[in-house]
Amino acid sequence: MFDRLQALEDRYEKLNQLLSDPEIISDSNKLREYSKESADLEETVRTYRQFKEAEQQLRDAKTMLEEETDSEMKEMIRAEMNELSTELETLQERLKILLIPKDPNDDKNVIVEIRGAAGGDEAALFAADLYKMYTRYAESQGWKTEVIEVSQNEVGGYKEIIFMVNGTGAYSKLKYENGAHRVQRVPETESGGRIHTSTATVAVLPEAEEVEVEIHDKDVRVDTFASSGPGGQSVNTTMSAVRLTHLPTGIVVSCQDEKSQIKNKEKAMKVLRARVYDKFQKEARAEYDANRKSAVGTGDRSERIRTYNFPQSRVTDHRIGLTLQKLDQILLGKLDEIIDALIVEEQAKMIEQAEAQ
Repeated sequence: MFDRLQALEDRYEKLNQLLSDPEIISDSNKLREYSKESADLEETVRTYRQFKEAEQQLRDAKTMLEEETDSEMKEMIRAEMNELSTELETLQERLKILLIPKDPNDDKNVIVEIRGAAGGDEAALFAADLYKMYTRYAESQGWKTEVIEVSQNEVGGYKEIIFMVNGTGAYSKLKYENGAHRVQRVPETESGGRIHTSTATVAVLPEAEEVEVEIHDKDVRVDTFASSGPGGQSVNTTMSAVRLTHLPTGIVVSCQDEKSQIKNKEKAMKVLRARVYDKFQKEARAEYDANRKSAVGTGDRSERIRTYNFPQSRVTDHRIGLTLQKLDQILLGKLDEIIDALIVEEQAKMIEQAEAQ
């Protein structure tokens, strides 16, 4: 581990030299590449230097203890050594986490797709609740959201809603929301007061740049149609809605949120690119399936990951066995406690796997 850390520190020093080189400064591509690499290494190198400094202080304290004759001074040195030992343990654990390979998608914007699944109107209403929860969470993180496509039903729920979340690190936190979410509550339409169970599925896709997935015009069929509202009634007599079909994969994306056909096509293309990227990425990583299944948050989207129980005001994340009696707060977008716990569990598993190799 420490050989690797030293190599990273050496690379960080080299990058700092390169970033002051006139040739690099004049080359915008290399300047951007090296600046990003340096920024990615900065926290790891800073923590490693803190570790080395604390380690040196502990060695100095041990030498002082051996040479010191005053009992009171010896006691002070021992107390300092205990503090330094604790600091070293903390820094070492932090370094283990920092050395975990970073998901290259973590800093990206995301496209979130929520669909009402089992439960009819109640599932659609729950999908709407999840959408509100995520938009409030995004707002608390300083991220911005933008609806791309929505299909409502007559009771105000969402059969499907697709929206983008723009903000640094959006994927690093929202990726854990992939999966089936279950709700247990008494629907407003239930006269007998019986608890119903419904589900909605959530898919979180990292936004793909054009350089990451190339989609040729000849591979996309573009169809236009009139926008429709709840129940399928026409709300727009112009052909502003757009449907894109990616012929090589069969992936279909529709967008009718905007009045402009051009804007709808732009939004639909973002979703199409993200879905194609997601498909290719999964295929490319097929050999890592065993590791992915053992990790938190990378399971199949049909897997039930969380239950929202209204009668008991309880939320349970089944992947880590975490139960919180804070349903109201969580639906208001206060997801940090759950997401932080999922991140810690993921990190612990990855450290365990690295140490076992």
